[in-house]
Amino acid sequence: MKLWLIVPCLLIACTRVHAQPTVWQPEAGHTQIALWPGTPPGFTPMPGPEYARTDDKSLIAGKSVTAVSNVSQPTMTVYSPTANNTGAAVVVFPGGGFEILAIDFEGTEVCDWLTAKGVTCVLLKYRVPSVPYNWKCDCRPHNLEVSVPALQDAQRALRLLRSHAAEWHVDPHKIGVLGFSAGGYLVAEVSTRKRPSYPPLDAADKESSRPDFALALYPGHLSTDHEAFNHNVPVSRETPPTFLLQAEDDRVDGVDQSLAYYTALKKADVPVEMHLYAHGGHAFGLRPTSEPITRWPALAETWMGSIGMIPSTQR
Repeated sequence: MKLWLIVPCLLIACTRVHAQPTVWQPEAGHTQIALWPGTPPGFTPMPGPEYARTDDKSLIAGKSVTAVSNVSQPTMTVYSPTANNTGAAVVVFPGGGFEILAIDFEGTEVCDWLTAKGVTCVLLKYRVPSVPYNWKCDCRPHNLEVSVPALQDAQRALRLLRSHAAEWHVDPHKIGVLGFSAGGYLVAEVSTRKRPSYPPLDAADKESSRPDFALALYPGHLSTDHEAFNHNVPVSRETPPTFLLQAEDDRVDGVDQSLAYYTALKKADVPVEMHLYAHGGHAFGLRPTSEPITRWPALAETWMGSIGMIPSTQR
């Protein structure tokens, strides 16, 4: 079973019985910014209106979870540092099987952590459902130029962030990406694609769409059932330094996902750090439990310091 089937009975099925559809909005003081100046490239109608639904019955680490889906107009929300600004920024891709976005425990809660460490956080509300993704690794044609809405949104967010770097007090050479599950696959895609997957629209599209560093947490779609690496992720020496984390008892996206990506990165001589834990399962975000794997943010901070993205003294 996959993320959108287990976390979300949580996030899809259960919530429908006691919540009315609403469009997700950030807390007061944070403004959503439209990614595209008009209709997004490759626009396709969604199966219904956009919704954000909170399930307060099926909990993760004792807290409710919120799902967002039917996103046809993607946005980015900028969260400024609440501690001394390090100049670094991270674009966050929530998971959800490319069906929904786990907007809180794999989104806003990540921004709360990063901004407290002096890092600008950009929360991406990318288009979902996003076809032609599915749960097989070989999930689209053997054509790396094929246009996929979620990837287009991720690339556009990175370009917009760089184009506003001075205004948002961000170092354009210290921009990373972080994603969970399906969002972890999006991290790998945006890290490895040399060219954008849409034609340039404005001045922002003169900027690079590649991140300077990447963190993929319990990623999916990177390995087939036969443990072959997904050829739609063209790893090269230009792929940025990467941090990987997964549990060996992850029954949704097995540990072979991180192992396959780690091996590909090593073969390309890309700096990579991987942490595997015996227990932890799937889809825990930053919510601490008794499982040691849920204390991964400290490891990520140390790693970001080791590659010069934040001061190495930060823990």
